[in-house]
Amino acid sequence: MTREPVRDVAPKAPIDRGWVDWAVARLRADTLRSADTHLLQLRTPAELGVDVYLKDESTHPTGSLKHRLARSLFLYAICNGDIGPHSTVVEASSGSTAISEAYFARLLGLPFVAVVARSTSPDKLALIEREGGRCELVGSAGAVYEVARRLADELGGHYLDQFTNAERATDWRGNNNIAESIFEQLVAEPHPVPEWVVVGAGTGGTSATIGRYLRYRGLATRLAVVDPQGSAFLPAYAAEIADTPGSRIEGIGRPRVEPSFMPRVVDRMIGVPDAASVATMLFLDDRFGLRAGPSTGTNLYGALMLACELRAAGRTGSIVTLMCDRADRYAATFWDAEWRRAQSIDPDPYREHLDRIWDTLSWTP
Repeated sequence: MTREPVRDVAPKAPIDRGWVDWAVARLRADTLRSADTHLLQLRTPAELGVDVYLKDESTHPTGSLKHRLARSLFLYAICNGDIGPHSTVVEASSGSTAISEAYFARLLGLPFVAVVARSTSPDKLALIEREGGRCELVGSAGAVYEVARRLADELGGHYLDQFTNAERATDWRGNNNIAESIFEQLVAEPHPVPEWVVVGAGTGGTSATIGRYLRYRGLATRLAVVDPQGSAFLPAYAAEIADTPGSRIEGIGRPRVEPSFMPRVVDRMIGVPDAASVATMLFLDDRFGLRAGPSTGTNLYGALMLACELRAAGRTGSIVTLMCDRADRYAATFWDAEWRRAQSIDPDPYREHLDRIWDTLSWTP
């Protein structure tokens, strides 16, 4: 009997491990420099017994919730051997993720290209470029995927593909993810285990992380996903036709159901009209002096609806949602009254009711 020789084969183009160690250390240093984000209590009348909290993700170094995701995507790609010292990094984005990714690419000395729809806020495009990224504009949100993939191939680079990798790049069991952070910050509150956590779905990564974490930790909290009009997530969740035009509320809502969206960890979905999202965004500024983007309005509108349901059932408890980014990214769009009129977005019918709803936690049509 002859013995087969031992085969010892190295990868064709191994990435220098010294560079990998350096890059991971750079990303870890960014984590250490970035303190955790605040959990703000939005005070409803105390006698109503329902506490509403807003996790302010806009205080990250790149100004949005997507800072966490971008760092995770870079770590995932570097540790998988997909990004090296000479890689061009490419992403398909509606803006905020690309801003954060451009920041991390610059941190590592890598070129970055963001493929974004022409409708993306010009303020976001300017922030991508300020971080050293280049913007490739395409006609619609549905076109970004294929163009990003093609560009990465042509440039010999790597397509981060947040819409596929968001749910797998983040450690949903803990490791200071957003879910673990929320529950650690609630530990001394009157209702430390909230009745609901309310988030939007863009990639689906945040809802997947929180939904899995709740099950992993055996927590009774339920997860609600709010979806703006025109998005595909809610119709798909209701087993209806999934492909849609897409959402005008940047950062959440997509024209297709993204691979990272995990519907089985979602307990409820709520559709929110664009005008209601904008009205709640304006309400948050008027009432609390917090100037956020429209996706935060979507989140808070859903949270307020659930708070009213809790109150109507005669129960007490807490509800947590997210402040995704700041208003300055939408100065020329959602925060501009002329732009809203041109888009036929009229927040006034919703805005008239929000103060009364907040003061009484009684939902009115």
